[in-house]
Amino acid sequence: MLSVLRSLPSLSQRHWSTSLLPQSLSRNVSAQLLFRSFHPSPLAAVTLNQSTRRKPPQKKNRHTSPLLEGNTQKKAVISSVFIMKPKKPNSAKRKVARVKLTSGKTLHAYIPGEGHTLQEHGVVLVRGGRAQDLPGVRYKLVRGAYDFGAVVNRLTARSRYGAKKPKQ
Repeated sequence: MLSVLRSLPSLSQRHWSTSLLPQSLSRNVSAQLLFRSFHPSPLAAVTLNQSTRRKPPQKKNRHTSPLLEGNTQKKAVISSVFIMKPKKPNSAKRKVARVKLTSGKTLHAYIPGEGHTLQEHGVVLVRGGRAQDLPGVRYKLVRGAYDFGAVVNRLTARSRYGAKKPKQ
């Protein structure tokens, strides 16, 4: 081992390797080469303790309703109204509308509440919020806005369905 060390160039002769680098880098690199030439770890090594304490990089939040383009609600025109069947454990007839937003994008939106009078070319308001048991349906229609009327005789959770308070 000592014979290998003796055969290497001396400290004064080691500067030739850094002369190929730009002057601003050669100062830093030459000092690191002198002191770290036989060091087992790379220059920017992290200790085991540092790596376990370090927080993982945060994931960026994906939008659940990307077609609204950051808006809370968007105006849309209905292209068609149809019925879908929900995913496996559930069974029902869920009402869904295919709508075209003012931005020109088309999407499927869930029609909440009991009963509706929606038809083709009706103007509606679309908000985010997926229908959990309908795959691919990421939007809902707002009741009581534009051509989409409120639920009739609704007494509980009225604000969700656009129902006014009944007169006593």
